[in-house]
Amino acid sequence: MKASILFVSPRSVCFEIDSGRPFRDQMDWEVRLDDQLVREDAANVQSLYNLRPNTAYTLRLAQQEETIALSFRTPPEVWTLDVRAFGAAGDGLADDTQALQAAIYACPPDGRVLVPAGTYLFTSLYFKSHVRFEIQKGATLVAKPGRAGRAILPGFVRDFSGGKLHLGSWEGNPLDCYAGLFTLLDVEDVLIYGEGVLEGSGSVDGWWQEPKRKEGAWRPRAIFMRRCANITIQGITVRNSPSWTIHPLESKSLAFYNVQLKNPWDSPNTDGIDPESCADVQIIGCHFSLGDDCIALKSGKISMARELGIPTERIRIRNCYMEDGHGAVTLGSEMASGIRDVEVSLCVFARTDRGLRIKTRRGRGSLAVIEDIVFRDIEMQGVLTPFVVNMFYFCDPDGHSHYVQQKTPADGPASALPRIGSLHFEGIKAKDCGLCGLFAYGLPEQPIEAITLRDVELHFASPEDRADGTKPAMLDDDDWHPGDLLYAKNVRDLLCDNVRFYSAGSDRSVLAAIETLRISENSCLPE
Repeated sequence: MKASILFVSPRSVCFEIDSGRPFRDQMDWEVRLDDQLVREDAANVQSLYNLRPNTAYTLRLAQQEETIALSFRTPPEVWTLDVRAFGAAGDGLADDTQALQAAIYACPPDGRVLVPAGTYLFTSLYFKSHVRFEIQKGATLVAKPGRAGRAILPGFVRDFSGGKLHLGSWEGNPLDCYAGLFTLLDVEDVLIYGEGVLEGSGSVDGWWQEPKRKEGAWRPRAIFMRRCANITIQGITVRNSPSWTIHPLESKSLAFYNVQLKNPWDSPNTDGIDPESCADVQIIGCHFSLGDDCIALKSGKISMARELGIPTERIRIRNCYMEDGHGAVTLGSEMASGIRDVEVSLCVFARTDRGLRIKTRRGRGSLAVIEDIVFRDIEMQGVLTPFVVNMFYFCDPDGHSHYVQQKTPADGPASALPRIGSLHFEGIKAKDCGLCGLFAYGLPEQPIEAITLRDVELHFASPEDRADGTKPAMLDDDDWHPGDLLYAKNVRDLLCDNVRFYSAGSDRSVLAAIETLRISENSCLPE
C-alpha cells in the first residue's frame, strides 16, 4: 500500500493513503508524527495541524502489520498576526469585521493571520495575495444576518473605451450579487485553513426563504473568488451558505483538501463547490452534505462564452464523500464555454438524486462541448439514478419552449447546439438504486457521441421501495416510465462491457436512435 504527501504549509500537512477503497479504508490507521500517536482514523485523506514552521517531520502510518513512513519539512514562517491584537472580541456579540480585515491587510507576504477560538461576527472579508488565514479549532466566523451593511459586487463596470471589468456573477451571467462572506478578487497564493468553522447564517433573514427573489442584489456565496491563482482551502467547515457554498470563477491552480461542506438537505441552491471557467482544480478528501449539487462544474452562459470563452478543464475529484444532494458531480447547466478533461475517482455517493449529472440544452452554443469525462472506482448507496445525461434541461425563462424541448430535429443554427463527447464509467458499484440506472437523452440533430460502461454493477430496490412521483431528469415530454432501468436515446456509440443490472421487478431497456450498440456477453441488461 502507498501513501503520499499532498500539501505542506508551515502549520499543516495533508496526506493521502492509497487503500484501494473509496474515501476510507475498512480499518483505522494509526497516525504518528515523530513517533507520537496523533489519531486513529480510516480516512484515505487526512490533515494534521499545529505544526512548527521550518521543521522536519516523519509521518508514520500503521495498520496491522503494515507501516508507511513519509518525511516532509514545513516551510518557514516569520509573522503571526492574531486578530485579537487588532481589536477582535470573538464574543459573538461585537462586530469584528474591521479587526479581521485590518489583520488581513497588515499581514506581510507569507505571514499568517490567526483566528483563535471564539465566535466572530462579521459581514464580508476581502483577501489579498500571499496571505495564510488560519481558523483554529474552536473558532467560528459567523456572518451577520441580513443585507444591511453588505457590499454589492456589480456584474461589471466599464472603462472609458467601453471595456468591461467583470465582478459579480449569478448563474452564469454578469449580474449584481452581494459580496461573498470571503471574497477573493485578482489575488494569488492564498491559504485558508484550519479546524474552525465559517457559518453562513443562510437560514436567517430570507436568504433561503425566497431564493429566486432579487432584493438589492443576488444572494452571496460563502466563498467567492474571481481571476485568482494558487488558492488552497484546507480542513475548514463551511456551513449554512446563503447560496452556492464555494464559487471559484475564471481561476486556476486551486486545491480543496479535507473541506467539510454542510447545508441542510432542503436548503435551496446551496451547491458545494462550483468551479466555473476554471483550470487545474483538485477536490480531494472533502465531505459534502447539502441541498443541491455537491460539485457542479460550469463555464457560464452563452453571453460569457462569446465574450470570454474560458472553459473548465483539468479537474480531479478524488476520495470525496457526497450525500443528500441533487447530484453528486454535475456538469452544467451553465457550460457554454465547455467542460473537458474531468476525472472523478474513489468517491462515495450516498442518497443523492443522481450520481453523474450532465445537464445542457439547445442555445448553449458551439463552444459548449463536454468531453473526456471519466468516472472510475465509485461506490453509490441509495442513489436514485447513477447516470443522467440530459440535453433537454428546462432551465432559464425559455426552458419549456418548443425550441428547447422539441424531440425531433429543431430549426435553428448548428452554432447554437451544445455537444457531448466521450463519457467513460468504469468500476462503478451502486446499491439500492431507486429509479433508473442510465438515463441518456441526446439531441436528435446532435447525439451524444460515446458512452462507455465497463465493470458496472447496479442493484435496484424492489419496485415497491422505489421513488414514486419523480423522474430521472428535468425535461418535458419524455416517455420514460417506472421500470425503465436503461434508457438511452440519440447516442452514437453505447458500449456495455461487463455491465450487470440486478432487479426483482419486471423491468426493461428503452434504446432508440443508437447508431452503434455493443453489449458484451458477460453483461446482463434489462429486457
